[in-house]
Amino acid sequence: MPQTKIVFFDIDGTLIDMQTKQITPKTVEALHRLQDSGVKLCIATGRSPMVLPKIADIEFDAYLTFNGSLCYDKQGVIFSNPIPHADVLHFIRNAAALGRPVCVSSKDRLAANGTDADLADYFAIANEPVNIAEDFDAVCHEDIYQLMLGCREKDYPALLDGVPGAKIAAWWDRAVDVIPASGGKGIGIEKLLAYFGIDRADALAFGDGNNDREMLLTVGTGVAMENGSPELKAIADAVCGPVDRDGVYWYCAENGLI
Repeated sequence: MPQTKIVFFDIDGTLIDMQTKQITPKTVEALHRLQDSGVKLCIATGRSPMVLPKIADIEFDAYLTFNGSLCYDKQGVIFSNPIPHADVLHFIRNAAALGRPVCVSSKDRLAANGTDADLADYFAIANEPVNIAEDFDAVCHEDIYQLMLGCREKDYPALLDGVPGAKIAAWWDRAVDVIPASGGKGIGIEKLLAYFGIDRADALAFGDGNNDREMLLTVGTGVAMENGSPELKAIADAVCGPVDRDGVYWYCAENGLI
């Protein structure tokens, strides 16, 4: 009989309401009670390490950032999977041909070569400004784990043309995260499960966006938020209540996890 030993949480739309930018007290309570019962808690997000929110006084056991491209705990890096350098440069050229600025993400920097309304609004979800960097070209020569830009789904083929080492992970209809072709939250979770020595059957995950699809399919039980995308809810093992109505808390309570 599977026993939940580890839980992975997306942030935006799962732990934090994208409208209020807040986590509910009941959700914080659920996190504490899970941890008190010995369950490991892990963040699994498209965000970079620099813009991770402090969630109450919770000390998470590990962080899966950049949609799985950089995973670490307090001991150090567990998994690192940057985008091939040539693909980073080619993608930026493709974006420029569409008139789209790009933000590149290294382990320690977020650097953009410009901004537009879509990119600015994308960053605003995390309460962050777009950092337009004078040394953008230099940053591009570092290990880049993720690219971010405003675009529409119709732009995907042009953006990825000649870029075999990258793929798009989208959870919003006006912007995308671009990650390694061999990446994704599912790969990151596989690495973290191996690191902790936990079977996938004993892993649970909560998410709301299409970039959470691989994550929900990789764990033993994948739970989609009621406020999540129809595509994610279609493949989830269960659907819990929405983020603003303590969906994580009530799922855990009703299933004997807390």
